Amino acid sequence: MKKENSTTKRRLRGSYLISLMSIMLVLFVLSLFSSLILFANKISDYIKENVGFEIVMKKGVKEKDIIDFQHILDKKKYVKSTEYISQQEATRRLTEDLGEDILEWLGDVENPLLPSIDVRFKSEYANNDSIAKIEQWVMKNKNVKEVYFQKSLMHSIDKNVNKIASVLLLVGVVLLIMAVTLISHTVRLAVYAKRFVVRSMQLVGATEGFIIKPFMKSFVIQGFIGAVLALILLSIFLFKLMHEVPELAVLTNISSIALIYISVIALGVLLTTLSTFFAMRKYLRADIDDLYE
Repeated sequence: MKKENSTTKRRLRGSYLISLMSIMLVLFVLSLFSSLILFANKISDYIKENVGFEIVMKKGVKEKDIIDFQHILDKKKYVKSTEYISQQEATRRLTEDLGEDILEWLGDVENPLLPSIDVRFKSEYANNDSIAKIEQWVMKNKNVKEVYFQKSLMHSIDKNVNKIASVLLLVGVVLLIMAVTLISHTVRLAVYAKRFVVRSMQLVGATEGFIIKPFMKSFVIQGFIGAVLALILLSIFLFKLMHEVPELAVLTNISSIALIYISVIALGVLLTTLSTFFAMRKYLRADIDDLYE
């Protein structure tokens, strides 16, 4: 008798560990995918916010007028940052790029470089449509000679970002369906192993709520522990990733990471709760012959 009890306990412990590991791995994959989406969005925003346009001012415009216009730009909701580049600064930069003094190379020819304002936009405005409207407004300023930005580059960025977003959305939906299915089957198998215990409790007059409660408690705890273990694995992965690619640490948003952690724990508890509820209802309402199938 004791041998049978110990064998049963070992099987139950094994079933519990398998169930816990299954939940943990599913939640780890989901949390890892969510983190990759977060990094993809941050990288996309970073690229967009570093592609702006250059406002070239007319010859002879006073520096005070240029700086005043720069301050007006800084107050616009779509502007992330601006930089005033004087004629002298533009000359210095070009000299560094060419490796020789451009003024000496020009000789008696007047310096053709003009002062300009380098503008960077917030990511949500860094697209061809928005920039075209901003360009129209900028060109109304009498001191502006021209506006230069790479339309083909912006179009390429928009196109690639949309493609990546579509692929990530599709993969995310597939992973979520797989997660729900796997966790549901894991819970169903665990409940199936105890189906006769459930039927015995029914025969002695136990209510559905009384029978479901201990199962619900057990699997909710499993969902929580599985989520915590998944997040530990995720933390180790992210730590190693940022160690290998330090630039990612700059793009990391603590609040977004915290949201992923909270969502994974909530998802683990929610999925196990719903799966347990529906699995228990199935066996509570099953015919006696169905228990042997």
